[in-house]
Amino acid sequence: MDGEDISNPLMEMCANGIAGVDDAPSSSTSTTERKNRPIISGEQLDIEAYAGLYSGRTKIKRLIFIAHHRDNTAMQLEALRMAYDELKKGENTQLFREVVQKIDDRLGPNYSMDAAWCAMVDRKADQRKDKLESELNAYRTNLIKESIRMGYNDFGDFYYAHGALGDAFKSYVRTRDYCTTSKHIIQMCLSAILVSIEMGQFTHVTSYVSKAEQTPEALDPITSAKLRCAAGLAHLEAKKYKLAARKFLEVGPELGNSYGEVIAPQDVATYGVLCALASFDRTELKNKVIDNINFRNFLELVPEVRELINDFYSSHYASCLEYLGNLKSNLMLDIHIHDHVETLYDQIRSKALIQYTHPFVSVDMRMMADAFKTSVAGLEKELESLITDNQIQARIDSHNKILYARHADQRNATFQRVLQTGNEFDWDVRTMLLRANLLKHEYNLRASRKI
Repeated sequence: MDGEDISNPLMEMCANGIAGVDDAPSSSTSTTERKNRPIISGEQLDIEAYAGLYSGRTKIKRLIFIAHHRDNTAMQLEALRMAYDELKKGENTQLFREVVQKIDDRLGPNYSMDAAWCAMVDRKADQRKDKLESELNAYRTNLIKESIRMGYNDFGDFYYAHGALGDAFKSYVRTRDYCTTSKHIIQMCLSAILVSIEMGQFTHVTSYVSKAEQTPEALDPITSAKLRCAAGLAHLEAKKYKLAARKFLEVGPELGNSYGEVIAPQDVATYGVLCALASFDRTELKNKVIDNINFRNFLELVPEVRELINDFYSSHYASCLEYLGNLKSNLMLDIHIHDHVETLYDQIRSKALIQYTHPFVSVDMRMMADAFKTSVAGLEKELESLITDNQIQARIDSHNKILYARHADQRNATFQRVLQTGNEFDWDVRTMLLRANLLKHEYNLRASRKI
């Protein structure tokens, strides 16, 4: 079998990328429709529509992130202009000054430093802080737990609005000692999670998600969805892509737009699919993603991501990789996933290569290179790496450009396992006999007496 070549019809299957498909379309009509289906264009990100998906501080931070990571000057200024307008609606003067510095007078006098506004906001903040302190001191004197909890919560909201995230986190956590109901604990956890995500402290996120899940009686569907999103982000940051995928796939449709201060439903679909493609096998992809009725609601929001995973499962790799290529530039502007794009893409491509070669005895690398839109030399290097890492059991005929599968000798493997099991049994019996003899001759007892 090792030196056996494949027939022409099989090679044609291989070239068309239908290897190992459970339900791939076989008719010429389906193939024609798939070829004629438009691929998403690599258009620039619509910043206004993108920013509209979010609210609060994360909206501003995402706009600043886009401005920092985009080479297009027009897009930079558009993002900074929107961040400026959003900041003028709030109270974070420190972040406002940073944005003004980044604008650097490039948007005209209407987007320059507004010292009077900053002074007014800071003055009101000082007055508000003094009022909150006096109220909290009064609550402490009266020893009213609910009032003290609300006082610390108000302080957390105050610090968060002004960008003092460390102080906000401390204030929210202090409410824990004064929580009297399960709902209070959930509120404390959600507030701590929100600030922790903003600070990038994802170990705290995991901790408070677990704490909130310990009070299931107070968890409504929307809160459960928020906790799963937060847990998914924590696993994503830790590069635990399989765990991240599971959490995002468990998010219920009840989430809607209710968690705009952290994540949009479109992000749930994108993060979930990319992590699943990089870490799930075909069975899991089918059962947990494609056939997942709840997650299908999220996929409908991002049609290109839906088509991407369907193409991958159906082994239409050229189309799948084209979708990935078109998505990449916008994914690099995402505040959470940008650091993981290269890793995820590499893992998805490796899985595609492995899945493509798996059903065949031999594969013509020229046809395979054409299916993956790459050169034969580049494909050969990728296959060499996968063979070296023991992910593909095969050998390469570099002269004829053919990949031959190495099929394991099942008879020999079974014989070797039997021998190993016998050796392990022999060792266990000898060990038991030695121990029995030691106990019989009271060796341990005599040794202890000599000491």
